[in-house]
Amino acid sequence: MATIASIEHKSAGFSAAGLLSPLRAIGRFMVMMAEASPQMRALNRLSQLSDEDLAVRGLTREGEVRRILGGASVL
Repeated sequence: MATIASIEHKSAGFSAAGLLSPLRAIGRFMVMMAEASPQMRALNRLSQLSDEDLAVRGLTREGEVRRILGGASVL
């Protein structure tokens, strides 16, 4: 009969993951803030409409993106 033993070694030294975790948290927070903006919500609603739906309303996707983003949009 064979027995297998595994031993886990924990290092008390340098950990890149430990140094990067605050940066990841900041990145997640920034994405969360961007997704909560009114512009992003409007763009999400726009993306759910088909081109045909927009055409029925007399709108274009590019025109709506320009309207939502104002002067900040560059297509």
